[in-house]
Amino acid sequence: MTSSSSSTCGVAPWRRLTRRLSSLSPVGRGLLVCVTIALATTFIADHYGGPTLLYALLFGMSLHFLSEEGRCLPGIEFAARTVLRLGVALLGARMTLEQVGDLGLGPVLTVLAAVGLVICAGGLLARALGLQRDLGLLTGGAVAICGASAALALSAVMPKNETSERNTILTVVGVTTLSTVAMVTYPLLVGVLDLANTQAGIFLGGTIHDVAQVVGAGYIISDETGDVSTLVKLVRVAMLVPVVMVFSWLYRASRKDQGEGKRRVPMLPGFLVGFVALVLVNSLGLIPDSVNDGLSALSRWCLVTAIAALGIKTSFQKLAVVGWKPVILMVLETLLLLAIVLGVVVFGGLGS
Repeated sequence: MTSSSSSTCGVAPWRRLTRRLSSLSPVGRGLLVCVTIALATTFIADHYGGPTLLYALLFGMSLHFLSEEGRCLPGIEFAARTVLRLGVALLGARMTLEQVGDLGLGPVLTVLAAVGLVICAGGLLARALGLQRDLGLLTGGAVAICGASAALALSAVMPKNETSERNTILTVVGVTTLSTVAMVTYPLLVGVLDLANTQAGIFLGGTIHDVAQVVGAGYIISDETGDVSTLVKLVRVAMLVPVVMVFSWLYRASRKDQGEGKRRVPMLPGFLVGFVALVLVNSLGLIPDSVNDGLSALSRWCLVTAIAALGIKTSFQKLAVVGWKPVILMVLETLLLLAIVLGVVVFGGLGS
Protein backbone atom coordinates (compact mmCIF):
# COMPACT_ATOMS: atom_id res chain seq x y z
CA MET A 1 0.00 0.00 0.00
CA THR A 2 2.77 2.37 0.96
CA SER A 3 4.84 1.43 -2.10
CA SER A 4 1.87 2.00 -4.41
CA SER A 5 1.13 5.38 -2.85
CA SER A 6 4.73 6.59 -3.15
CA SER A 7 4.86 5.42 -6.77
CA THR A 8 1.66 7.30 -7.54
CA CYS A 9 2.99 10.44 -5.84
CA GLY A 10 6.20 10.21 -7.88
CA VAL A 11 4.40 9.83 -11.20
CA ALA A 12 1.73 12.49 -10.59
CA PRO A 13 4.01 15.56 -10.97
CA TRP A 14 5.37 14.21 -14.25
CA ARG A 15 1.84 13.64 -15.51
CA ARG A 16 0.86 17.18 -14.59
CA LEU A 17 3.97 18.54 -16.30
CA THR A 18 3.24 16.46 -19.41
CA ARG A 19 -0.35 17.73 -19.56
CA ARG A 20 0.81 21.34 -19.20
CA LEU A 21 3.40 20.96 -21.95
CA SER A 22 0.82 19.30 -24.19
CA SER A 23 -1.53 22.24 -23.65
CA LEU A 24 1.05 24.71 -24.97
CA SER A 25 0.53 26.13 -28.43
CA PRO A 26 2.91 25.00 -31.23
CA VAL A 27 4.71 28.34 -30.93
CA GLY A 28 5.03 27.90 -27.17
CA ARG A 29 6.47 24.38 -27.49
CA GLY A 30 9.16 25.34 -29.98
CA LEU A 31 10.04 28.52 -28.12
CA LEU A 32 10.33 26.57 -24.85
CA VAL A 33 12.83 24.20 -26.49
CA CYS A 34 14.97 27.11 -27.70
CA VAL A 35 14.85 28.89 -24.32
CA THR A 36 15.82 25.64 -22.57
CA ILE A 37 18.87 25.32 -24.83
CA ALA A 38 19.75 28.96 -24.09
CA LEU A 39 19.56 28.33 -20.33
CA ALA A 40 21.64 25.15 -20.52
CA THR A 41 24.38 26.61 -22.73
CA THR A 42 24.60 29.83 -20.72
CA PHE A 43 25.07 27.77 -17.55
CA ILE A 44 27.83 25.73 -19.20
CA ALA A 45 29.62 28.83 -20.56
CA ASP A 46 29.38 30.67 -17.23
CA HIS A 47 30.72 27.75 -15.17
CA TYR A 48 33.16 26.07 -17.55
CA GLY A 49 34.06 28.82 -20.04
CA GLY A 50 33.72 29.02 -23.81
CA PRO A 51 31.47 30.90 -26.28
CA THR A 52 27.78 30.69 -25.35
CA LEU A 53 26.55 31.28 -28.90
CA LEU A 54 28.64 28.43 -30.28
CA TYR A 55 27.39 26.08 -27.56
CA ALA A 56 23.78 27.05 -28.30
CA LEU A 57 24.33 26.46 -31.99
CA LEU A 58 25.81 22.99 -31.50
CA PHE A 59 23.15 21.97 -28.95
CA GLY A 60 20.48 23.13 -31.38
CA MET A 61 21.99 21.17 -34.27
CA SER A 62 21.86 18.01 -32.14
CA LEU A 63 18.07 18.47 -32.00
CA HIS A 64 17.65 18.94 -35.74
CA PHE A 65 14.94 16.26 -35.82
CA LEU A 66 12.54 18.73 -34.15
CA SER A 67 12.51 20.84 -37.32
CA GLU A 68 11.30 17.89 -39.38
CA GLU A 69 7.90 17.59 -37.70
CA GLY A 70 5.17 20.08 -36.94
CA ARG A 71 4.69 20.18 -33.16
CA CYS A 72 7.64 22.48 -32.40
CA LEU A 73 8.39 23.99 -35.80
CA PRO A 74 6.24 27.17 -35.48
CA GLY A 75 7.99 28.12 -32.22
CA ILE A 76 11.40 27.41 -33.71
CA GLU A 77 10.58 29.67 -36.67
CA PHE A 78 9.34 32.36 -34.26
CA ALA A 79 12.60 32.24 -32.29
CA ALA A 80 14.76 32.27 -35.43
CA ARG A 81 12.99 35.33 -36.84
CA THR A 82 11.09 37.47 -34.32
CA VAL A 83 13.20 36.80 -31.22
CA LEU A 84 16.33 37.35 -33.32
CA ARG A 85 15.17 40.79 -34.48
CA LEU A 86 14.22 41.78 -30.94
CA GLY A 87 17.68 40.83 -29.72
CA VAL A 88 19.38 42.90 -32.43
CA ALA A 89 17.18 45.92 -31.67
CA LEU A 90 18.07 45.75 -27.97
CA LEU A 91 21.78 45.93 -28.81
CA GLY A 92 21.24 49.69 -29.07
CA ALA A 93 21.06 49.89 -25.27
CA ARG A 94 24.80 49.16 -25.11
CA MET A 95 26.00 52.41 -26.62
CA THR A 96 25.63 56.20 -26.77
CA LEU A 97 26.62 58.88 -29.26
CA GLU A 98 28.89 60.40 -26.60
CA GLN A 99 30.98 57.23 -26.50
CA VAL A 100 31.57 57.48 -30.23
CA GLY A 101 32.56 61.15 -29.96
CA ASP A 102 35.02 60.49 -27.14
CA LEU A 103 37.22 58.39 -29.40
CA GLY A 104 38.11 61.17 -31.81
CA LEU A 105 38.11 61.25 -35.60
CA GLY A 106 41.05 58.92 -36.30
CA PRO A 107 39.68 55.65 -34.86
CA VAL A 108 36.22 56.37 -36.28
CA LEU A 109 37.58 56.89 -39.80
CA THR A 110 39.70 53.75 -39.45
CA VAL A 111 36.63 51.72 -38.50
CA LEU A 112 34.59 53.19 -41.36
CA ALA A 113 37.28 52.37 -43.91
CA ALA A 114 37.93 48.88 -42.55
CA VAL A 115 34.25 47.91 -42.49
CA GLY A 116 33.65 49.07 -46.04
CA LEU A 117 36.78 47.45 -47.46
CA VAL A 118 36.27 44.09 -45.74
CA ILE A 119 32.62 43.79 -46.83
CA CYS A 120 33.48 44.65 -50.45
CA ALA A 121 36.45 42.30 -50.37
CA GLY A 122 34.20 39.56 -48.99
CA GLY A 123 31.96 39.71 -52.05
CA LEU A 124 34.95 39.64 -54.41
CA LEU A 125 36.77 36.85 -52.57
CA ALA A 126 33.63 34.72 -52.50
CA ARG A 127 33.31 34.93 -56.28
CA ALA A 128 37.02 34.16 -56.69
CA LEU A 129 36.58 31.03 -54.53
CA GLY A 130 33.53 29.93 -56.49
CA LEU A 131 31.09 30.75 -53.66
CA GLN A 132 27.90 32.80 -53.65
CA ARG A 133 28.34 36.56 -53.45
CA ASP A 134 25.69 36.61 -50.69
CA LEU A 135 27.91 34.41 -48.49
CA GLY A 136 30.86 36.73 -49.07
CA LEU A 137 28.87 39.82 -48.12
CA LEU A 138 27.44 38.10 -45.04
CA THR A 139 30.81 36.85 -43.79
CA GLY A 140 32.43 40.18 -44.63
CA GLY A 141 29.82 42.04 -42.61
CA ALA A 142 30.16 39.66 -39.67
CA VAL A 143 33.97 39.89 -39.63
CA ALA A 144 34.00 43.67 -40.10
CA ILE A 145 31.29 44.65 -37.59
CA CYS A 146 30.50 42.50 -34.56
CA GLY A 147 30.73 38.81 -35.32
CA ALA A 148 27.75 36.55 -34.72
CA SER A 149 25.38 39.41 -33.82
CA ALA A 150 26.10 41.12 -37.15
CA ALA A 151 25.66 37.85 -39.02
CA LEU A 152 22.22 37.38 -37.48
CA ALA A 153 21.19 40.99 -38.14
CA LEU A 154 22.36 41.00 -41.77
CA SER A 155 20.81 37.60 -42.52
CA ALA A 156 17.47 38.97 -41.30
CA VAL A 157 17.29 41.39 -44.25
CA MET A 158 18.85 39.13 -46.90
CA PRO A 159 16.67 37.04 -49.25
CA LYS A 160 15.58 33.64 -47.97
CA ASN A 161 16.46 30.62 -50.12
CA GLU A 162 17.63 27.03 -49.73
CA THR A 163 21.13 28.10 -48.66
CA SER A 164 20.47 31.25 -46.59
CA GLU A 165 20.14 29.54 -43.20
CA ARG A 166 23.14 27.32 -43.90
CA ASN A 167 25.18 30.40 -44.78
CA THR A 168 24.15 32.05 -41.52
CA ILE A 169 25.17 29.03 -39.47
CA LEU A 170 28.51 28.75 -41.26
CA THR A 171 29.19 32.42 -40.63
CA VAL A 172 28.30 32.23 -36.94
CA VAL A 173 30.50 29.18 -36.39
CA GLY A 174 33.38 30.70 -38.35
CA VAL A 175 33.45 34.17 -36.79
CA THR A 176 32.91 32.81 -33.27
CA THR A 177 35.83 30.41 -33.63
CA LEU A 178 38.10 33.03 -35.21
CA SER A 179 37.14 35.56 -32.54
CA THR A 180 38.11 33.13 -29.79
CA VAL A 181 41.46 32.48 -31.47
CA ALA A 182 42.01 36.24 -31.86
CA MET A 183 41.25 36.86 -28.18
CA VAL A 184 44.16 34.58 -27.26
CA THR A 185 46.68 35.48 -29.96
CA TYR A 186 46.20 39.22 -30.55
CA PRO A 187 47.32 40.27 -27.02
CA LEU A 188 50.54 38.32 -27.69
CA LEU A 189 50.96 40.31 -30.91
CA VAL A 190 50.49 43.52 -28.92
CA GLY A 191 53.42 42.49 -26.72
CA VAL A 192 55.62 41.58 -29.69
CA LEU A 193 54.97 44.97 -31.36
CA ASP A 194 55.29 46.81 -28.02
CA LEU A 195 52.15 48.88 -28.62
CA ALA A 196 51.10 51.59 -26.18
CA ASN A 197 47.87 51.06 -24.23
CA THR A 198 45.81 53.32 -26.49
CA GLN A 199 47.27 51.76 -29.63
CA ALA A 200 46.58 48.29 -28.28
CA GLY A 201 42.98 49.26 -27.50
CA ILE A 202 42.38 50.59 -31.02
CA PHE A 203 43.98 47.48 -32.51
CA LEU A 204 42.02 44.97 -30.42
CA GLY A 205 38.70 46.82 -30.68
CA GLY A 206 39.12 47.25 -34.41
CA THR A 207 39.98 43.64 -35.26
CA ILE A 208 38.41 41.09 -32.87
CA HIS A 209 34.95 40.03 -34.02
CA ASP A 210 32.73 39.62 -30.94
CA VAL A 211 32.21 42.15 -28.14
CA ALA A 212 32.84 39.69 -25.31
CA GLN A 213 36.20 38.63 -26.76
CA VAL A 214 37.23 42.27 -27.27
CA VAL A 215 36.53 43.00 -23.61
CA GLY A 216 38.40 39.89 -22.52
CA ALA A 217 41.48 40.61 -24.64
CA GLY A 218 41.58 44.32 -23.76
CA TYR A 219 41.45 43.98 -20.00
CA ILE A 220 44.07 41.22 -20.10
CA ILE A 221 46.57 43.97 -21.01
CA SER A 222 45.38 46.92 -18.88
CA ASP A 223 42.29 48.83 -17.77
CA GLU A 224 43.08 51.65 -20.22
CA THR A 225 43.45 49.22 -23.10
CA GLY A 226 40.19 47.53 -22.12
CA ASP A 227 38.30 50.84 -22.02
CA VAL A 228 39.64 51.99 -25.41
CA SER A 229 39.09 48.61 -27.09
CA THR A 230 35.48 48.50 -25.85
CA LEU A 231 34.75 51.98 -27.19
CA VAL A 232 36.28 51.17 -30.59
CA LYS A 233 34.26 47.99 -30.69
CA LEU A 234 31.07 49.93 -29.97
CA VAL A 235 31.83 52.15 -32.96
CA ARG A 236 32.00 48.99 -35.07
CA VAL A 237 28.67 47.88 -33.58
CA ALA A 238 27.21 51.27 -34.55
CA MET A 239 28.17 50.50 -38.16
CA LEU A 240 25.51 47.81 -38.04
CA VAL A 241 22.88 50.49 -38.68
CA PRO A 242 24.11 51.86 -42.04
CA VAL A 243 25.29 48.45 -43.23
CA VAL A 244 21.94 46.79 -42.54
CA MET A 245 20.23 49.69 -44.31
CA VAL A 246 22.47 49.22 -47.36
CA PHE A 247 21.84 45.45 -47.35
CA SER A 248 18.11 46.05 -47.01
CA TRP A 249 18.04 48.38 -50.00
CA LEU A 250 20.38 46.16 -52.00
CA TYR A 251 18.18 43.10 -51.61
CA ARG A 252 14.80 44.85 -51.64
CA ALA A 253 14.15 44.24 -55.33
CA SER A 254 15.37 40.64 -55.03
CA ARG A 255 12.98 39.92 -52.17
CA LYS A 256 10.09 41.36 -54.16
CA ASP A 257 10.98 39.03 -57.03
CA GLN A 258 10.63 36.11 -54.65
CA GLY A 259 6.98 36.96 -54.13
CA GLU A 260 7.12 38.99 -50.93
CA GLY A 261 4.67 41.83 -51.14
CA LYS A 262 5.68 45.45 -51.03
CA ARG A 263 4.33 45.95 -47.52
CA ARG A 264 6.52 43.13 -46.27
CA VAL A 265 9.71 44.62 -47.70
CA PRO A 266 10.17 47.90 -45.79
CA MET A 267 12.92 50.32 -46.74
CA LEU A 268 13.99 50.43 -43.08
CA PRO A 269 13.54 47.23 -41.01
CA GLY A 270 11.63 47.67 -37.77
CA PHE A 271 14.34 46.14 -35.61
CA LEU A 272 16.83 48.66 -37.00
CA VAL A 273 14.50 51.52 -36.07
CA GLY A 274 14.38 50.09 -32.55
CA PHE A 275 18.18 49.90 -32.43
CA VAL A 276 18.58 53.57 -33.44
CA ALA A 277 15.82 54.68 -31.05
CA LEU A 278 17.51 52.95 -28.10
CA VAL A 279 20.88 54.53 -28.96
CA LEU A 280 19.29 57.98 -29.07
CA VAL A 281 17.31 57.50 -25.85
CA ASN A 282 20.38 56.10 -24.10
CA SER A 283 22.45 59.04 -25.38
CA LEU A 284 20.01 61.44 -23.72
CA GLY A 285 20.48 59.66 -20.40
CA LEU A 286 16.84 58.67 -20.16
CA ILE A 287 17.54 54.99 -19.45
CA PRO A 288 18.60 54.20 -15.84
CA ASP A 289 21.68 52.02 -15.48
CA SER A 290 19.69 49.15 -13.99
CA VAL A 291 17.24 49.18 -16.91
CA ASN A 292 20.12 49.47 -19.37
CA ASP A 293 21.80 46.42 -17.87
CA GLY A 294 18.51 44.56 -18.06
CA LEU A 295 18.02 45.43 -21.74
CA SER A 296 21.56 44.33 -22.56
CA ALA A 297 21.01 41.03 -20.76
CA LEU A 298 17.66 40.53 -22.52
CA SER A 299 19.36 41.20 -25.86
CA ARG A 300 21.93 38.52 -25.11
CA TRP A 301 19.25 36.01 -24.13
CA CYS A 302 17.28 36.73 -27.30
CA LEU A 303 20.34 36.19 -29.47
CA VAL A 304 21.26 32.93 -27.72
CA THR A 305 17.66 31.70 -28.09
CA ALA A 306 17.63 32.66 -31.77
CA ILE A 307 20.91 30.94 -32.53
CA ALA A 308 19.60 27.79 -30.82
CA ALA A 309 16.61 27.91 -33.18
CA LEU A 310 18.86 28.35 -36.20
CA GLY A 311 20.90 25.39 -35.01
CA ILE A 312 17.79 23.21 -34.78
CA LYS A 313 16.93 24.12 -38.37
CA THR A 314 20.37 23.10 -39.67
CA SER A 315 21.85 19.64 -40.12
CA PHE A 316 25.50 18.58 -40.01
CA GLN A 317 24.99 16.81 -43.33
CA LYS A 318 24.08 20.05 -45.11
CA LEU A 319 27.07 21.86 -43.61
CA ALA A 320 29.48 19.11 -44.67
CA VAL A 321 28.51 19.61 -48.33
CA VAL A 322 29.99 23.13 -48.37
CA GLY A 323 33.61 22.14 -47.70
CA TRP A 324 36.53 24.32 -46.61
CA LYS A 325 36.07 27.27 -48.96
CA PRO A 326 33.88 29.31 -46.55
CA VAL A 327 36.49 28.78 -43.83
CA ILE A 328 39.23 30.06 -46.15
CA LEU A 329 37.01 33.01 -47.03
CA MET A 330 36.52 34.07 -43.40
CA VAL A 331 40.21 33.60 -42.59
CA LEU A 332 41.17 35.86 -45.53
CA GLU A 333 38.64 38.50 -44.43
CA THR A 334 40.00 38.34 -40.87
CA LEU A 335 43.57 38.75 -42.09
CA LEU A 336 42.55 41.70 -44.28
CA LEU A 337 40.89 43.43 -41.31
CA LEU A 338 43.99 42.73 -39.22
CA ALA A 339 46.28 44.21 -41.91
CA ILE A 340 44.18 47.38 -42.33
CA VAL A 341 43.85 48.25 -38.64
CA LEU A 342 47.35 47.20 -37.65
CA GLY A 343 48.81 49.13 -40.58
CA VAL A 344 47.04 52.32 -39.52
CA VAL A 345 48.04 51.88 -35.87
CA VAL A 346 51.71 51.00 -36.48
CA PHE A 347 52.57 52.95 -39.62
CA GLY A 348 49.99 55.72 -39.32
CA GLY A 349 50.83 56.44 -35.70
CA LEU A 350 47.19 56.25 -34.59
CA GLY A 351 46.87 56.34 -30.80
CA SER A 352 50.57 56.93 -30.15
